[in-house]
Parts: sequence; structure tokens; C-alpha cells
Amino acid sequence: MYKIAVLPGDGIGKEVIEEALKVLDSVSEKYGIEFDIKKYLFGGCAIDEYGTPYPKETEEACLESDAILLGAVGGPKWDDLDGDKRPEAGLLALRKSLDVYANLRPAILFSSLKSASPLKDELLKDGLDVLVVRELTGGIYFGERGTEKIDYGYKAYDTEAYTTKEIERIAHIAFKAARNRKKKVTSVDKANILDSSRLWRKVVNEVSKEYPDVELNHQYIDNCSMQLIKDPSQFDVILTSNLFGDILSDEASQLTGSIGMLPSASLRGDKVGLYEPVHGSAPDIAGTKKANPLATILSVAMMLEYSFDRLDAANDIRKAVNELLEDGYRTPDLGSGIILNTEEMGDMVVKYLKR
Repeated sequence: MYKIAVLPGDGIGKEVIEEALKVLDSVSEKYGIEFDIKKYLFGGCAIDEYGTPYPKETEEACLESDAILLGAVGGPKWDDLDGDKRPEAGLLALRKSLDVYANLRPAILFSSLKSASPLKDELLKDGLDVLVVRELTGGIYFGERGTEKIDYGYKAYDTEAYTTKEIERIAHIAFKAARNRKKKVTSVDKANILDSSRLWRKVVNEVSKEYPDVELNHQYIDNCSMQLIKDPSQFDVILTSNLFGDILSDEASQLTGSIGMLPSASLRGDKVGLYEPVHGSAPDIAGTKKANPLATILSVAMMLEYSFDRLDAANDIRKAVNELLEDGYRTPDLGSGIILNTEEMGDMVVKYLKR
């Protein structure tokens, strides 16, 4: 019995979560895996109910669960709130309370979606399969910050800081992941300018000595941003900080044709994980049934693999998604084909799982 806290969140989060739960039900039936699933308020809807994006009840449930499945948070309704009261502040608090310090974001271009990528065929070469490993609980998002009145206007600041321990533990995650892939890690920093990046590079070099079978190279963030467009096939695992990882993973997602295809896993050492699609709450299409649920469904596959050690079930979901795409089924964001709405796409994944 696996205990899962489900946080549908806001906007299309509620819609894509329902389709992911359909898939979990199908996996439970097919593999005899029992799930104890309960939903909790989180994000903007929690602000409306409790005045905070991360209520105590939700926090306690997440801390007692084996895994957390999140939809998306935020929307214009809450944009004018103070920074620490916004839905996004709840997301940072959730990650911090779970101590999920490693964010894994695979950017995979399915062969059937190659035409949806903005890159030319000659740049895609044999396709795209990049894993961005992003440090998630340190760096500028959690550093000292503030806004002060000065003689003319205001001064605002945010502080980037990393410790040796924080860098070591995320580096180990990246190198271990690379061992199961193409055995190559590209560490991304700004060591020509930033002290925090110089420490980052020094520590990553030390950790790499424990993985002599894995190739390590370094790139500055500006160069890496360019190389992802110029020659994406050179990358296997990208290891980087919180801020840089946020930017690079979103860039990589667009190379796959749609951000609606990108899952993510945020992990700590004891397998407890937070799983969510990379996309946001997309309030402009909420309620229209246009949302692509595949990123959330593929996040469920990551949950089965990383938190529950059920690679068989995880790969079954990935196989179903790949096959239905090969057969031409699409949501509106994926271009031309047999267009399905959100619910129909969830039903189609279940259908292919049962084949």
C-alpha cells in the first residue's frame, strides 16, 4: 500500500490530475498495486480557503505520504498578493519541508512529435533525450532577500549562496543518473563571474573522481543556453543550480515541441518524491478541456519508478504514451492529428495500457 497525497492546485492542474489518477487506477488493477490516495488544498485554492498556500493539514499529509502528486498552482487572481502570500511561495515551502533537493526533468522528443519541435531536422539529428538535474532547495530562491528604501526609490536584493554539502549531494544524483544513460555530465555554472559558481565547479570536480566511468565537462550558463539550440544532441545529463536549472529546463522543454509533454520528479535520498508536470496552471485554457495531461501522466511514471521501484509499470505507461502518439493521437498543443480533449487523452492512455 503506497500513500499518495494529491494536490490538484489551480487552473488546469485539477483537470490533468484527474487523468493521471485514471492511469493510476489502471496500473493498480493491472499490477495489483494498492494506492491510498487523498486530495488536499494547495496553492491559490488554499489561499481562498485558509489564507495560506500551504495549509498545516496539507503539510502534515505530505510529510506522512510516500509520494506527492501535484497539478499546478497560481493564476491572475492571486498575482497582486505579497510575494510570501502567493501560490508560488507555497511551492517553495512544500519543496523545503520535504527536503526534495534534487529536481529531475527529462526532456525527451518522441519521434512522432519531431515536426512539433522548433528546431530543424539537421539540428535534432537522432532526436533529443536530455535529463536536467536541478538543485532545488538552495541558491538564490532561498537566499537572503529584501527591499529597502534609499535616497532615490528602492534597492532590492536576492542572494545566491551554496554550501559544499548542497553541491555534493546534487552532484551525486547527477552522476548516478548518468551511469544509467550515456555516461556524460555537463555541469553548468557562471564560474568566470560568481564565487558561488566557483565553489560549485570545485565541488563537482571532486565528486566526479568517484565516477571515473562518467565523462564530465563544464559550460557557462550563457553558452549552455546557446548550445541547447545549436547542438542539443551533445547533452546527456545537465547538472546545475536552482536558478539556472529553472531556466534551462524550460528551454529544453520547448525543444520537445510542447511543455505539455514534460514531467518532473523532485527527490530526496529516501525515495520520498514530489511529482509534477513542468507546465503551469494555464488559466487561459482552464475549463476548456484543451490541457495536455501527458506531462502529469508521465510524472506518475516517474513516481512509480523512483518512489515505488516499479520500473515495469513506469515503462508500461511510457510505452502506452509513445504508441498512441505514433498512432496520431494529439491534444491541441501538439499540432495536427487526431485531436483529443483532456479527458479523451486520459482515456486513450488507459486504453493503450490495457492492450
